[in-house]
Amino acid sequence: MTDRPTPHRRDFDPAATGALQGLRVVDLSRLVAGNLLTKVLADHGAEVVKVEPPEGDTLRAWRIQGISTTWKTLSRNKLSVCLDLRNPEAIVVVKRLVEEAAIFVESFRPGILEVMGLSPEALLAINPRLVVVRVSGWGQDGPYRHKPGFGTLVEGYSGFAAVNGFADREPVLPPMYMADGYAGLYGAATAMIALRHAEATGQGQVIDLTLFDPIHVMMEPQHANWQLNRKLKPRTGSRSTNAVPRNAYRTRDGGWVCLSASTQGMTEKLLRSIGREELIADPRFRTNADRVRHGEELDAIIADHIRGLTLAECLAKFDAAGVTIGPIMDAEMLEHNRYVVEREAVIEVPDAEMPSGWLPMHGMVPRLSATPGILARPAPRLGEHNDRILSPALGEAEVARLRAAGVVRDPA
Repeated sequence: MTDRPTPHRRDFDPAATGALQGLRVVDLSRLVAGNLLTKVLADHGAEVVKVEPPEGDTLRAWRIQGISTTWKTLSRNKLSVCLDLRNPEAIVVVKRLVEEAAIFVESFRPGILEVMGLSPEALLAINPRLVVVRVSGWGQDGPYRHKPGFGTLVEGYSGFAAVNGFADREPVLPPMYMADGYAGLYGAATAMIALRHAEATGQGQVIDLTLFDPIHVMMEPQHANWQLNRKLKPRTGSRSTNAVPRNAYRTRDGGWVCLSASTQGMTEKLLRSIGREELIADPRFRTNADRVRHGEELDAIIADHIRGLTLAECLAKFDAAGVTIGPIMDAEMLEHNRYVVEREAVIEVPDAEMPSGWLPMHGMVPRLSATPGILARPAPRLGEHNDRILSPALGEAEVARLRAAGVVRDPA
């Protein structure tokens, strides 16, 4: 905690290639889920063509001190083509791009793609091997298909918010893109499953990817538990209903630690480390079931001990004892954390808009030994790759005509 290593700096290499080299992805999605899905593919060498309207992807408007940090971190390695999608000629251009694509991603409200003339049936008629990923809040059918597809609503509907927070306070929604994040990662994996099928059989298909399904799956086995005991899982803050002790504890200097002793051996190790070995045989705490029943009492004992230590003292003491404890870290602490830096969970890449000239962002996830992923280019300017993508598909003269007609829009 006292060391302040500097995040590793990595430059972009336009010649870099990855495992998905030669795979074209046409991405008409907006916001987080679709962009995260295609970022995973782009990080491994796929040619992800972001087809954006003249106002650009919504993420471009999410700014911190004038800088589109969300766009920059979720759209590295991608290419941008800017088309006025309200113009029928732009739809023709999208269809031309689909001819050479393996995957097509969109996140319009259900039914909009059909109105645009880009229904899955039309796309598969052009390219029968195409994998079409349709991202929405609630799915392409069902009674909620026309509801707004915002992750916040899904986080409420899924059962997550109902169990998140403290019993005497309101349910707590997550302070980050949880539903979108799960959907994006599920979507990337599912797209590759469908692509494997297409390569084996020549048959493309449609993936109906909702924001609801992935986070709902992560809440399992809530339905089975409810059917068995007709008891709702309570909001317990950072405590667990399955194992005790497990909680967040405050240190003398105002820091926070998270501790989990969810096995019998770890609990005994913890109690010895705080000088309370006699509690191992205490009938209240002898087994995990006993500890769950008397969780508040045990928590009070642990909290009292930790309250007498500074954060550094607490971590050193329990680390030496082999107890599973760690700091609750914020962005300031993470920036120079040795684990984060040495594992390259955060790296820095060149960025002229940043005051330091370097933009911190996540490293490669997941980590592959033979094909570790690439940093080919920063997130593109709107329409930056119009000529690079459109000229080979349409010819320079046609691109010039479409540009003059306002169908193709160039960077400002």
